[in-house]
Amino acid sequence: MNVFLNKPLPPAARQLLQDPAVNLTLAHTTELSRAEWIAYCQKAEVVMSVGKNKFDKDFFEQCPNVKAICLFSVGYDQVDIKEATKRKVVVSNTPDVLTNATSDTAFLLMMMVSRLTGYNLEKVKSTAPKPPYDPMANLGQELYGKTLGIFGLGRIGMEMAKKCIAMFGMNVIYHNRHSNPQAEHDLNATYVPMDDLLKKSDVLSLHANYTPENHQLFDNSLFAKMKTSAIFINTARGGFVNEADLYQAIQSGIIWGAGLDVTDPEPMSPSSELLSLPTVCVLPHIGSTTVEARTAMAELVANNVLDFTRGNKLRTAVNQEVYE
Repeated sequence: MNVFLNKPLPPAARQLLQDPAVNLTLAHTTELSRAEWIAYCQKAEVVMSVGKNKFDKDFFEQCPNVKAICLFSVGYDQVDIKEATKRKVVVSNTPDVLTNATSDTAFLLMMMVSRLTGYNLEKVKSTAPKPPYDPMANLGQELYGKTLGIFGLGRIGMEMAKKCIAMFGMNVIYHNRHSNPQAEHDLNATYVPMDDLLKKSDVLSLHANYTPENHQLFDNSLFAKMKTSAIFINTARGGFVNEADLYQAIQSGIIWGAGLDVTDPEPMSPSSELLSLPTVCVLPHIGSTTVEARTAMAELVANNVLDFTRGNKLRTAVNQEVYE
């Protein structure tokens, strides 16, 4: 079966893909144009996709032979799932295996923002004269006993909550489309309406799946409902946030600060006004960038490919309707 991979994967995945049923083609470059991308995919039945390649209606019309899309990511907002399902194209992602790494990143951002780490690092590196000592300057926040609000309490959100409870004894509230009884039992978490999540959270951390319907959901109207001391964390998708409104909210003291591992666009422009704020920390989408997480992701992608070549259901298919 013809399988196309647009970027190299770790050795463990390459070994799995040496299966006789797999005729693997690796792109000649890691930076394909849209035309080159389409040309490769037109010859494939399975596409292994690393990065934010678009699988829209135009893609499916030009690549009718593609029957499976195996994503090297948890998010799948780059795929028109309705169009894929209509055409009986199964789509898989890589949940679970990057839960620890991504929740670690959310926790890291919370800590960095609360103690102005990025700002202080720049001060250490600066050659400018140091100002006289001021005991009331450069003050951060402690997090002990404060309230963590989770928007999207799934696997990653639960791990973030566990870390915050263990380290700081934080109280956990959350907002989902549906309540999560398991989380309420395990974490003593409380389901709250969206307005209460905004008003009560000392730290608000995003972990939901992004959809076009919630594009720039977090704008000035929502930031205005948050505490002036609130820290906003996003390790989900940059599209959730109106970054101009976020800048205004922090700059004007509506909220205290923000930690972002995802931005829109990515990478964030070096001239972004957000980068000028001392209570903002931005990382270049490193949520799953550990040896362990990337290896496990690659193995899962490869096993999904093997499942398909053997006529089995993909173990992490996101559109199970194709099997009905």
